[in-house]
Amino acid sequence: MRVRDWQDILDDVMESNADPGSWRAVGGDRANGIGEDIYFGHPKAGVYQMKTYAKNPFEVQGVGSQVARRVDDDIDPLFPEDGSGLFGVQQGVEDADEAEAKAQKLETVLETHADAPTTPKAMLEDIMDAVDSPAYGPMEFDQHDRPERMDDLTETFEEAEELLDKEFEDVIEEDVERGFY
Repeated sequence: MRVRDWQDILDDVMESNADPGSWRAVGGDRANGIGEDIYFGHPKAGVYQMKTYAKNPFEVQGVGSQVARRVDDDIDPLFPEDGSGLFGVQQGVEDADEAEAKAQKLETVLETHADAPTTPKAMLEDIMDAVDSPAYGPMEFDQHDRPERMDDLTETFEEAEELLDKEFEDVIEEDVERGFY
């Protein structure tokens, strides 16, 4: 298992060429210390784990790794089919023309959903398709604690958890100075 910067993990997710709507995620507070843990899972692309914290409102630091090459029958129930929310991973646009084209597609999707009965899931799928999102789906996330599923995933990937925790603590130690300013 190779520990890398959290942005590299997101790049892997975006470049996986997996069905964008089949991703699922679980996230919440770290068990020990500052920051958040998140697991992204896809039946064919595997399972990725990231540990992050917001150094300031404009900068996030963290580490991550691929912890499984695919989601098997034992891991599948640990990811939500329907979550407490939905998530999407988005790539930046290359230029103004691409931004304008995506904005026009998005405007059409929103107008269509405003005029017709819809569900949050259907609207998210249409929005993510309009902006060419490489990954999206249901997510269970707790901003104040850890979802039960997260504890189960942590136990399942215990060795990866220990290694990522150690590497993440090194990142925090380099970035965070203790004390008052």
